[in-house]
Amino acid sequence: MIDHVFLSVRDLERSVAFYAAVLSPLGITSRLDYDGKAGPPGHPDLKGFGAGGRMFFWVREGVVDGRSAHVGFVANSRAQVDAAYAVAMAQGATDNGPPEARLYYHPDYYAANVLDPDGYSLQFVYKSWQHG
Repeated sequence: MIDHVFLSVRDLERSVAFYAAVLSPLGITSRLDYDGKAGPPGHPDLKGFGAGGRMFFWVREGVVDGRSAHVGFVANSRAQVDAAYAVAMAQGATDNGPPEARLYYHPDYYAANVLDPDGYSLQFVYKSWQHG
């Protein structure tokens, strides 16, 4: 299980607005700003996103190598995948695979893929077998 992920972004304000909008349909609505001065020397300022009392996705200003990361976000339904994809596209994401079943993985693997403003690969995914 992963506790957290940091992505470096070019424009922190733009990325915070993008992720706040895009992650909301998935129920990832908690936000936290961490002042790097509270950490060890050189710790970056972080902008966090989470749900259920956990902050697990963070962005920080820094060097970007867009296609070096792929992050999959859990959706609780096909409708959430569709909604997150639609919001991402409205927020300026680049299509990288519209919402549909990914039959090459599994018949019940439903996902949509986009590239965020820095070129990071994002997937919104609903796997029916993970939701009982």
